[in-house]
Order: sequence, then structure tokens, then C-alpha cells
Amino acid sequence: MKNKLKIVSYLIGILLAIIIALLSYVKFKLPNVGDAPNLKVELSTQNIERGKYLANHVMVCIDCHSTRDWSLYSGPIVKGTEGKGGESFDQRFGFPGKYVSKNLTPFHLKNWTDGEIFRAITTGVSKDGNALFPIMPFHNYGQLDENDINAVIAFIRTLPSVPFDVEPSSSDFPINFIINTMPQKAKFTTIPNKLNTLEYGKYLVTAANCYDCHTKQEKGKFVGESFAGGMAFKLSDKLTLRSANITSDKESGIGNWSKELFIQKFKQYEDSSFVLPKANLNELQTVMPWTMYAGMTVDDLSAIYTYLQSTKAVKNKVEHFSTHP
Repeated sequence: MKNKLKIVSYLIGILLAIIIALLSYVKFKLPNVGDAPNLKVELSTQNIERGKYLANHVMVCIDCHSTRDWSLYSGPIVKGTEGKGGESFDQRFGFPGKYVSKNLTPFHLKNWTDGEIFRAITTGVSKDGNALFPIMPFHNYGQLDENDINAVIAFIRTLPSVPFDVEPSSSDFPINFIINTMPQKAKFTTIPNKLNTLEYGKYLVTAANCYDCHTKQEKGKFVGESFAGGMAFKLSDKLTLRSANITSDKESGIGNWSKELFIQKFKQYEDSSFVLPKANLNELQTVMPWTMYAGMTVDDLSAIYTYLQSTKAVKNKVEHFSTHP
């Protein structure tokens, strides 16, 4: 009996040693995506303008890295806060921790090289080598054309400095270990020819991160059908919003939408005479940054529509709003 207990104790000791070694490796040796590239982005007018378009209207980097006025519908950006960071994505939205967007202005990035910014955007590893949670969708940005990433960096370099210290992000257990396994090496592509509307639309959908918000997630993991909606956003103690089904399903998705209707849905927020209604958080609100996506060109919106219409039709009737007592 004593020998059996010794053997069991020995095996348990080995198992604990393996677990500790594995956790130590994950915690201290990962992420491992390589060094930041030796990169100097060209601050040309063409680069800056392309980056401005992408950062404001397609990838909408500025949306998450600014202050949004949630007293208005869709939370438009407060002028003067562009790039300052500080928006919190936490347990209220189903995330396994509290993730706060970084300050993208020179106040914070002045000591970052272009290569360090490039690595953070495309692989999810910060200047200090720490892993970023994929609320910043590096898994998508790492699939884009390197020239587009360079353009975004060029634009970011032109942002006025906004003095603002962002509180550090934190992950709940066990994500504080698992997060180190999330960064991944980029797999860049080239921008498809715009005449290939389907492939070009897919590229834009990837850049705009449509999948991430329109696919149900739980604790940072995708658990729903692609683009079928249902991701929950707890906007207040009394209201939960769920993202729409944007698959080609004709009943619960956008399969019956015309291209003109789809484009108009975005462009209605671009008109400078349009006044955003005050949002009653107990009745109506959205996290969808309509005022930013509205700046996309008609051709780009048309390509996105074409791609979404090609997706698998998923019947999933989403209850967009639910109230709590």
C-alpha cells in the first residue's frame, strides 16, 4: 500500500512539474512572433491620405482609440479626442478582462519605431513584447496588404499629440496565461483588383472586421455561425444590444436587401445636415460606428455588399434589443 501511495505521489509530482513548466513557458516565453521589422514608413501625401481613409472609415482604428459621445446615437467621436485612447472593452461586453484602447498620438507613440507599431497592428505584440488581446483585430490586419498597414502608420504619425495616460489592460484567469498564445505571425496579401468585386469585397470585410462583431462571441471566443449576428453588448443596466445577422438569409439576414438600400443605410449618416438623435439608453442605441463607416466610398460599400450576399445563408433571427428590470 505504501509503495502504491509513493507511486501515486510521484506521478502527481511529475504532473505538477509538467503543468508548472508549461505555464511558465506560456507566461515567460510567449508570445514569439519575431522581432519588430526594421521599417521606416514614407510620410507621403498619398500614404497619409490612404491611411486616413482606412483608419477613419474602413478599419476604423480611430473609432476605438478615441472618446465616443454615447449621449448620441451610434456614439460619434468627440472632436479633439481622435487617437487619445481610453475606451474600455470589459466584462460587460462578455470579454474575459478589461481591455483599454491605447493612445495612438505622439504623446504615447513618440518612442515607438514604425516597425514596432507595424508588429503590434499585424501580430498583436506590443513594443514591450507583451501580448495584446484580439479586441484589436490583429488577426484580420495581418491578412491585409502591407502597404495599407504602412499607410495607416503614416496617418497615425500625423495625429496631434493628446496628453492622456491610459490605464493598463488586464485579463481574468486563465486568459492572463492564454493571451500569450493569441499573437500570430502575419499572412499578408495584396489588395485584389477592384474589378474582382467579390475578392475585393472580402478584403474590405476583413479590414472592417465585420466578422468580429457580427459573429456571436462568449468570453472572447467565437461560438456562433459566421456573420449570423447575436454578439451581445450590455449598453446599460437596463439594455442589451445584439449585433445583426448580415448573412444572405432572406428572412433573418440581408438577403432581401438591394445594393442601393445597403449603401443608403450607411450613407444616410454622411450627410452633414443629418442630426444624430439623442440616444435613450433605455430604448435605443448601437455600438455600430455608422458615422465613420459612412465615409466609405460607394464602390467600397458596393463590394462589401457583393461579398456579404455570397456568404452562407444562416437562419438566425436576432433579438436586437432586450431590456432588464
